[in-house]
Amino acid sequence: MLMPKRSKWRKHQRRRMKGKASRGSTVAFGSYGLQALAPKWITGRQIEAARIAITRHVKRGGKVWIRIFPTKTYTKKPQEVRMGKGKGAPEGWIAVVKPGTIMFELDGVDLATAKEAMRLANHKLPIKTRFVER
Repeated sequence: MLMPKRSKWRKHQRRRMKGKASRGSTVAFGSYGLQALAPKWITGRQIEAARIAITRHVKRGGKVWIRIFPTKTYTKKPQEVRMGKGKGAPEGWIAVVKPGTIMFELDGVDLATAKEAMRLANHKLPIKTRFVER
């Protein structure tokens, strides 16, 4: 599961995900990319599941770049606990994705293979995406 080696803060505030992505919105490394169309939190497990789907489809043929990384914690209180008594314990790590962010990039494969690999990755993510070319 993806997570930082170290972090300065244990509990992050939620904050708003307004606006479009100003950085990371163009295909920079590969020839094909998977672009987010909506704002959403994406967990490390979801990123890993999408990465595995891409690499399995291309049969280790191309190169895959993961452009997002979960650097923010999300917290959760235990079940059947009354309201109050502070914020819950950190539950996992998330990446904040804004509309326009390129999440995955792929190179070294033909167009049809890349489209299918990104379609499979899309099914692992809780967000609407689109396939983009350089």
